[in-house]
Order: sequence, then C-alpha cells, then structure tokens
Amino acid sequence: MTTLSIIIPLYNEQQTIIQVLDRIFKVQFQHPIKIDIIIVDDCSSDNSVKLVQAYIAQNQQHQIQILTSQKNMGKGAAVRKGIVAATGKLLLIQDADLEYHPNDYPLLLTPFVEGVADVVFGSRFISNRPHRVLFFWHSMGNKFITLLSNIMTNLNLTDIECGYKIFNTEILKKINFKEKRFGIEPEIVAKIAAVPNIRIYEVGVSYYGRTYAEGKKIGLKDGFRALYCILKYSILRRYPFNRG
Repeated sequence: MTTLSIIIPLYNEQQTIIQVLDRIFKVQFQHPIKIDIIIVDDCSSDNSVKLVQAYIAQNQQHQIQILTSQKNMGKGAAVRKGIVAATGKLLLIQDADLEYHPNDYPLLLTPFVEGVADVVFGSRFISNRPHRVLFFWHSMGNKFITLLSNIMTNLNLTDIECGYKIFNTEILKKINFKEKRFGIEPEIVAKIAAVPNIRIYEVGVSYYGRTYAEGKKIGLKDGFRALYCILKYSILRRYPFNRG
C-alpha cells in the first residue's frame, strides 16, 4: 500500500482547517492509499492549533501529527519543515483553507498510479471542474509569472502558483529549498525542472478561491518575490541538489 504524506501549512485558519481534514478522510481513492498528515503550524494566533489537537485526540485512528513554530516564518518555511518529517512514498501539499478540494486527489495521483510521473502539478486553468470567478489582474499576473517561469525552465506549465503539487518524496528530500514565504512555489518549479530525466505531469483541478475579506493572504509583494525567485533559482537550476 502506498503512503501519501500530506503537508498542511497552517496559519490562522480556524474557520476551515477541520473541514479540510474531514474532506481528506472522505476521499474515495481508486487504489489503496495510506494517509499520513503533517500539519505545520506557523505560529497561529487564533484557535487553529487547539482545534487540530482536539481533532487528533478524537480521531486517533488517523495518522496525524502537528508541528509548531515559535515564530511566524511563512508557507515556504512550513513546507520545508513538513518535507523533513514526511515518510510517505508520495508527498502532497494541501493548503489549510478551502480553495482546493481533496476530491481532486485521485486525479492528481493518476499519473503516479500509471507509473509515468515523478511530479504532478495541479492547474486551475486547464480544468472543466468548478472554478470560482475572482480577480482579473490576479489571473493576468499569474499567467505572466507562469510564462516567465516557462521561459526560464523550458517547461510548458499553465499554473505554477497552483497550491496542489504531488512529488516522489525521495526526489524532493534531496533538494535544498530556501524560500520562507510564497516564493516556495516558483522555487519548487525551477529546482524540479533541473532534476535530470524528471517526469512532470499537469492535471486540471477545481478552485474555490477566496477574497481578501474571506482570508486570502498572498499579495502584490509576493508577486514581485515570485519574479525574483524565478530568475534566481532558474539561473542556479543546473544544481538542484543540496545547493542554493
């Protein structure tokens, strides 16, 4: 049975984290999958941690662990900590909000089940699944960031900022990631693209986006950081393992 380690970066998501966990454990997989959840709290100031601890106590049949930080560091730092703790053959990144639905897991896993993939990226732009209509300039910014990334990596991805990504854990653990915030997304793409003979697939997923009033955290500053990361890590991408 394949073990899927699911990293959930958590920061002030008391309204959604329990729903995310419930949704994960309701997923109907097409093949036997063991779920190993690693929640990495990024120094939340709300009741997120207490809710997770209570959930773990009430659901001891599930494999869930929570790692905590003493200082808010960002999504990238949480993902990096989760990668170290992951033990599954496959590793998936799941946001703690409700923008992405775990019902898409079987779709994302299909290329692995078929034995053709080492990495699968989700995409919000090639899917006929539900997609909330939100901000025009956000979508234009995302497409520009993806275009620049593709130019630098020679890939033809459609959505490098999509929160859903699944990896062969062994490959991911060999790479030294640096970014602390949302720059982890383009950094992952640049460094994965540099792995010799890597097999990358892209799968369309649903998207239930949030407005800023509903808790969305990524902002303009993160967009500029993404551009910087694309250039920085693409230049260094010939050396993906245990380097900058």
